[in-house]
Amino acid sequence: MLDNTCKLIAELYSPDFATWLLGEPIALTVLSPTGLTWEPMRTDGVILLQSNEVVLHIEFQTQPDENLPCEMVYYYLRIYERFPDKQIHQVVIYLEKTTSEQVYNTTFSIKKLHHEFEVIRLWEQSPDIFLKSIGLLPFAVLSATDNKVQTLQQVAETIATLPQKQTQSHIAAATAILASLVLEEEIIERLLRKNVMRESIIYQSFEAERRNKKVREIATNLLAEGISVEVIARSTGLSLEVVQELQQQTSNTD
Repeated sequence: MLDNTCKLIAELYSPDFATWLLGEPIALTVLSPTGLTWEPMRTDGVILLQSNEVVLHIEFQTQPDENLPCEMVYYYLRIYERFPDKQIHQVVIYLEKTTSEQVYNTTFSIKKLHHEFEVIRLWEQSPDIFLKSIGLLPFAVLSATDNKVQTLQQVAETIATLPQKQTQSHIAAATAILASLVLEEEIIERLLRKNVMRESIIYQSFEAERRNKKVREIATNLLAEGISVEVIARSTGLSLEVVQELQQQTSNTD
């Protein structure tokens, strides 16, 4: 859900992301990964934005992935194949602080092929970058701030001044979801108005995913107790196929 939240915010407030990552507030539209010549390797955390002159490829990552450099080459070639005359700018944005050296990797090299991309580690970025743009507000609490609670309070105060209720709802919901990486739920709920967040499709999707995860956990526990898949499907509301998939996953980990 973290990946999808970032993608939705980038889509809704693309000029703010363009200003941050490209240096100018270009109006960008979404380019579907499936619109490329080949099917994408994956779609989670991937967003492609385009203007007449540039394609901005953003990868949101919560954890390091050793396969990521190869995937960046893959997407670059697919984008270039379709838009050979456009500038292609690729950025990997790491959300959660880690000591892994992988988050410092900005290249892919094999024999005669060498490819470079940009990497941004949010925990090294100044909070001022995010506090001055509406679409970037949700990332402020993940930045290099000395007091994350105080930063979240500042974001909450800014959200309250936004003129449009829908904007308040989207930004508050995204802020709450991203803040869950570094702050306790009680603190987040105290500073952000839940009644405002509930109106956002971002928050609704998050809640639905959280409920689905809980139901799947219950189904997995029932499978461990030897309850039949048919009974579990009827009790949880999950489809028989989903319960069977969970059963297979459980068997593979035994």
